[in-house]
Amino acid sequence: MHIAIAADHNGVALKSRLTVWLTGLGHTVDDRGGYADGAVTDYPPLCADVCLQVVHGAADRGIVLGGSGLGETVACNKIRGIRAGLCHDVWSAGISRGNNDANVLVLAAKVLTPEAAELIAATWLETAFKGGVHQRRLDQIARLERGEVALD
Repeated sequence: MHIAIAADHNGVALKSRLTVWLTGLGHTVDDRGGYADGAVTDYPPLCADVCLQVVHGAADRGIVLGGSGLGETVACNKIRGIRAGLCHDVWSAGISRGNNDANVLVLAAKVLTPEAAELIAATWLETAFKGGVHQRRLDQIARLERGEVALD
């Protein structure tokens, strides 16, 4: 799988570890930034970059890391076609993929141990979308993105 990854200054160290780990699993990882230069890094441009890689097909999925991951989740979900899920455990990772077909994983570097981040990412990468009733809900979300507020 081709994965675009980025991190603000809080997530750079975890991003580096995940990049090595993901590459070891056979994935192609495209590091889109946030680098260990000590400078504060704003996350919205990084989120937009990773998300546009996913939306335009240059990456199969994206991973974004921040301190809490909350702002990153908001920023990612502003990009049409992105379903970003902030996951703090393997259960939420499974739900974000299985029920929501999340195409961007957001991780909180200040909350997770590196080992937990790897377990969450592994679950997220391995979980298939269930379809069915969940597809109907994704279709409704897509209508919201288009500004159609009357839903059935």
